Amino acid sequence: MSQKPTRRSFLKGAGVALAGLTMTVPTVSASSSEDRYILDLRSVSESDLGDVEVVHRLDQIDIAVVRADDAKMSGTRYSKDVEMTVTFPEVEHHGDEHDRHKRMSDPLYRLQWDKQAQDVPRVHRRTRGEGTRVSVIDSGAFEDHPDLQHALNTDLSKNFTDDGGDFNPVESDHGTHCSGIIAADGSNEDGVIGTAPDTDLVALRVFTGPFATFGDIVAAMVYSADIESDVANMSLGAYPLPNDSDTALLQETIERASGYANENGTLLVAAAGNDSANLDADGDVISLPNEADNVMSISATGPIGFLWDDEQRKENHEEKRGHGGWHHGRHHYWRALHHLRKPTYEPAFYTNYGAEAIDISAPGGNFDQDAPEDANAQYDLVLSTVFEWGDEDDDADMVPAYGWKGGTSMASPQVAAVAALVKSVNPDATPGEVREHLEATARDLDDPTYHGEGHLDTKHAVWRRIRDHDHGHGHGDDHGHGHDDDDHDGDHGHGHND
Repeated sequence: MSQKPTRRSFLKGAGVALAGLTMTVPTVSASSSEDRYILDLRSVSESDLGDVEVVHRLDQIDIAVVRADDAKMSGTRYSKDVEMTVTFPEVEHHGDEHDRHKRMSDPLYRLQWDKQAQDVPRVHRRTRGEGTRVSVIDSGAFEDHPDLQHALNTDLSKNFTDDGGDFNPVESDHGTHCSGIIAADGSNEDGVIGTAPDTDLVALRVFTGPFATFGDIVAAMVYSADIESDVANMSLGAYPLPNDSDTALLQETIERASGYANENGTLLVAAAGNDSANLDADGDVISLPNEADNVMSISATGPIGFLWDDEQRKENHEEKRGHGGWHHGRHHYWRALHHLRKPTYEPAFYTNYGAEAIDISAPGGNFDQDAPEDANAQYDLVLSTVFEWGDEDDDADMVPAYGWKGGTSMASPQVAAVAALVKSVNPDATPGEVREHLEATARDLDDPTYHGEGHLDTKHAVWRRIRDHDHGHGHGDDHGHGHDDDDHDGDHGHGHND
């Protein structure tokens, strides 16, 4: 089991090294658990359960996650639980330390190309996600981060591992980053803005350090439905898994959980993975949970060249000083989006793809491996909430911070957050209706291999209501046509990034 380090002098898991070093995305390996099993309760009696340790009993889907040995599983229907190990990049910060702290003390919206491209502040005139709930099934969320305190429901947040902690992270800030993409407090001028800052955010921790098991993930999926989450984000997964009898019950269990969630009002959204793999032509293997029924599978996009020379940032800073607010420089942000080497809806080099496997694409971050050393290439990733470790004298306490990450892990919460916005303005919509509406209002880029039904379009999804007579089929004139009670400045068709 991973141990918490005593000192961290870098932005943990930022996903990129500054000053021209190589960008990496999290890598995942999966292996069968030695002593944990997914057990079909339909194949056993109550007395049989007395011989095993029940980790999670999920009567809602007739599944139990148990700890036992092979002999005790004889005569039952089971699959071995699968443990995934995620290697999060740990990258030293090689930039100028003074400039870094100055950058983190300024308003950060100007560095959030993903929110600018999706015109999130304008969408917030209609809704900020009020009246909704979003679960984040991940590595936990740092409850003391000032950008998350307003949204985080500490009563419902929960730890599904057996490490004895609570929902706060043990090591990785991955879940904290995803949480900020969804619900960071946009009223904090020193911080970042989330797409649905007024949603009720529930952190469900399934990771102990880099380790997670599907048994815990499934339990969190069921719990999300039981607490009436409107959306559950899963920026996690394992690939490739054998698509055979050894994993048959595992796959069935995930689909029982996803079906239960769908029936009880929870839309499940999952990252498609970062293997640069064609999921439609990969042989007899499967990616889970994103390829399960009733789960939206999200690929990643991102720009190349956003504020590389940083001239726009300098200009914005001067205008802020001269006019008393960053809003006066808003047109400069749009100008930066028009001077990209590749647009925000460019498929990221790492993203998994496949017309059948991908539902829509969304902003997740991109990276040019050949970027000049003096380029601010990290700006092409997604900026959100993270934490750093304090000095040894601080007993390695977590300190709130902001950092960049890239991956389909960043694309998935973009979609989950917009699903919450759609639910906020269509409170009677079912998960299926919300999903079809997101697909129908996605921007058609005529490239289903990488974008599925299209690229996430936040403004069109929110401003186009799900009409009662559509019964969840948000097609027709919804697709590609927006409505806004304001002018259309800034709506340049720049889309998404995972």
